[in-house]
Amino acid sequence: MKKILVTGGCGYIGSHTIVDLVENGYDVVCVDNNSRSNTKLLEGAETILGKKVKSYKVDLCNYDETYAVLQENPDITGVIHFAAYKAVGESVERPLMYFENNLLSLINLLKCVQEFQIPHFVFSSSCTVYGNPDVVPVTEETPPKPAESPYGYTKQMGEQIVSESVKSFSTNAILLRYFNPVGAHPSCIIGELPLGKPQNLVPAITQTAIGKLPQMTVFGNDYPTRDGSCVRDFIHVCDLAHAHTLAIDYLVEQRNLSRCEVFNLGTGNGVTVLEAINMFEKVSGQKLNYKIGPRRPGDVVATYANNDKAKTLLGWEPEFNLEQMMQTAWDWELKLKKDESLYGSQNSILN
Repeated sequence: MKKILVTGGCGYIGSHTIVDLVENGYDVVCVDNNSRSNTKLLEGAETILGKKVKSYKVDLCNYDETYAVLQENPDITGVIHFAAYKAVGESVERPLMYFENNLLSLINLLKCVQEFQIPHFVFSSSCTVYGNPDVVPVTEETPPKPAESPYGYTKQMGEQIVSESVKSFSTNAILLRYFNPVGAHPSCIIGELPLGKPQNLVPAITQTAIGKLPQMTVFGNDYPTRDGSCVRDFIHVCDLAHAHTLAIDYLVEQRNLSRCEVFNLGTGNGVTVLEAINMFEKVSGQKLNYKIGPRRPGDVVATYANNDKAKTLLGWEPEFNLEQMMQTAWDWELKLKKDESLYGSQNSILN
């Protein structure tokens, strides 16, 4: 059984990916410093799997701690690197914190990958690398434009660090460019658990509907789109998680065409912010209390994926539609309200 190190495994996408990896025959080691995550999600993943997951509370910005994890697990054959700060708005306000955390953690991890000769590396990247694209949908060959936020720059720079680094040692890498992960595991045992005020659209919607937030803001309705709000490509977190398992399979089976490959992970459907709100209202039966506000620094106008490459080479096929994404997100929010151990831990951060 091949062992995969998952960094940021207590986070939203990381916890769902751990479930998918183990269900597909991999062993997993989790690393997370829990600065932006909650151990409840890893515990939930263990509940779904019916087994414990080996985990370490380690800050990847500390090289010695990172090295110690790899030294203690010499049989790791692949790394999936999620751990990073990811709030666009916060990155605009605190750029140095984002550059320090996101890049230093990656560099330390790659040093250890090189030292321990780990053959497979998957990097959690983002559609933000495309900036404000001239043409949508974007393909993997769409030229990156200047990022709209320091967070986006950390992903552009991270991709370059990975692609240049693997040229000098024996690791093969995949860069996965996510679009907008939403929803929750169908079991409602794990889902998105933002600490503090949510930075992403769907948890802002569900928290407003449940009453955690009094009102939400749509940032801009004067964009050159069909209803004036930004266009995004929403992808269910379980579909996204499974793509990571397929990426590891692809590397393990030596099907990669080059030392470092790039894949878009989106449904290929552009949905406006207002359309997403309308779908939520349809699914939940709740009328959402929102207002139109000014544009938010760092937001791109429209971006959605051409995912043909992932479908063809990885054999990946998204299974969840927008209605199911919103339904699982709402089911998860309702579960949080009932489960005081999760709901309370989140509220303690909010307050």
